[in-house]
Amino acid sequence: MNRQEEVIIAGFGGQGILFMGTLLAQAGMESGLEVTFFPSYGAEMRGGTANCTVIISNERIGSPVSEEPDTVIAMNRPSLNKFVGRMKKDGLLVINSSLINNLTGIPDSIDIVNIPATGIAQKLGNERCANMVALGAYLRRKQIISLDAAVKALPAVLGQKKLKLLDVNTSALKHGYDSMEEKG
Repeated sequence: MNRQEEVIIAGFGGQGILFMGTLLAQAGMESGLEVTFFPSYGAEMRGGTANCTVIISNERIGSPVSEEPDTVIAMNRPSLNKFVGRMKKDGLLVINSSLINNLTGIPDSIDIVNIPATGIAQKLGNERCANMVALGAYLRRKQIISLDAAVKALPAVLGQKKLKLLDVNTSALKHGYDSMEEKG
């Protein structure tokens, strides 16, 4: 990694947005990289848009705020609308295509990854792990944090109380990662 990667992850409260950001940050930290994690709390946790910013770098990070993210992971349309205009010209946009099917208003220079995260999660038997499917797709496309690093960081992020969810989250990460192989 030769530069800084700025990621905004956004969706409805309850979609595991902050969990996704925490896992990405933990995996980056455990991979020996510099990391910041900046969550957004408040009333938006009750059904509005929830978001967090994760910055990953091999050098010191000056600010946890991203004015122009390299990547946006949008789990719903309101989140896409809120953050797509701030993206870098040649940024990566990971879209939960199960909930977002109209891509009007997205600049042509943006690299779009359509992943039916909710649909894949439903097939795995737990719709709530759509966040891990989307994160797996991001990991595959960007190749900044390895899938193995994310899987290894999962127990620490889940904690003892939620360790029973380790297998389903691991499976969802792997399915999202592998789905990118099919799409290129």
